[in-house]
Amino acid sequence: MSLLPDRPEDFLDWIAINDAVADDPEANRPDGSLFPRRHVFGAYVASALAPLVLHGAVRHNRAIVTEVRRDGALWHISDSEDGHIVADFVVIATSHPSPSTPAVLRVLEGHDRFVADSTRTGALDAIRPDDRILIVGNGLTAADIVASLARTGHRGPITSISRRGLRSRGHAPFAQDPLGEFEAAPAHSATALLRRVRRAISEAKLAGLTWHVVIDQVRSHGHAIWQKLPVSERRRIVRHIRPYWDVHRFRIAPQVEEVLEQAIAEGRMEVLAASVGRVNRESETIHVELRQRYGAPLQRSYDAVVVTTGPAHGGILESRAWLSSLRDQSHLQLDPTGLGIACSERSEAIGADGYPDPSLLISGPLARGTFGELMGLPQITEHAAFVAGELATKVKSMRDCA
Repeated sequence: MSLLPDRPEDFLDWIAINDAVADDPEANRPDGSLFPRRHVFGAYVASALAPLVLHGAVRHNRAIVTEVRRDGALWHISDSEDGHIVADFVVIATSHPSPSTPAVLRVLEGHDRFVADSTRTGALDAIRPDDRILIVGNGLTAADIVASLARTGHRGPITSISRRGLRSRGHAPFAQDPLGEFEAAPAHSATALLRRVRRAISEAKLAGLTWHVVIDQVRSHGHAIWQKLPVSERRRIVRHIRPYWDVHRFRIAPQVEEVLEQAIAEGRMEVLAASVGRVNRESETIHVELRQRYGAPLQRSYDAVVVTTGPAHGGILESRAWLSSLRDQSHLQLDPTGLGIACSERSEAIGADGYPDPSLLISGPLARGTFGELMGLPQITEHAAFVAGELATKVKSMRDCA
């Protein structure tokens, strides 16, 4: 975890210098590893940017973009504070879109304890200590919800569902170096890649290592692996393998895992392989039919429903009016895998004509349809540095031609 790819220990050094986890004894684990809370990383980012903003190298406008339009060679950006910026280059680095409400749950819109977007500030405030809760989704966000509720004293029953009933795995029991070779001779199909990963995990087990070392290697080789796969095979991975990748790739911090294990052991929480069938409201009570993957449907009643199905990357171009406008003007299109915005290997947005635009770039998770693994902080910062390098080259070329 670092803002600087060439200084991977930067965050840890900052924590040590600022004694940033002094108020969080659980952050330091018995094995010597460190798991700080997210706000600590936020403070680290803010401290790194503050001098740049103070000295004017970066101008940070706190406003919502309302329009982005092209006029000749220049871009015009308007915002909610009546601001207007003219730019030679634009980078879309908006990170993840909000989750979309599953159609079957839209009947709950307006219910005080229906949480369609758990990332909103105060999203869980209306949930009471004894409420019966259904969490739709079973990944890291669901785990964070359970841990957050536990901290505020929730003691009611919780049901967490996903189609396959998969739970995010924990971290490795001891430090290990990544293992496996996936770059030298990349797989050209989803099936071949899966076989290679499984073979590497078997080899790791024989060496006394855990599966974590192989998944970490796949993650670090993600761009090379993704590059060699045809679009049809990328789609197969997204459709069939991604749920399994997600639960191994996105791991629960030990503190959160302990909360979940305790809730399950006490019988307060159950994890089901199921999807939502019919939903009915009776006053404040929510009646739900849970269609189990294996077994008969279950009829359950809840006081609150929380959606944690993840960002709606496939709907990113409909998530903001200015993005929709850029699409309608043929500047943007959805990546064919549905993972974000289409862009070239130079991270230049690909328009409706199929050609990249050198003045419009995509940075971060919205570029992962092209670059593969772009969800974890190390890969996001590496890609941000790559985009910054591309911009530097473009600016120098523009000045040399002036």
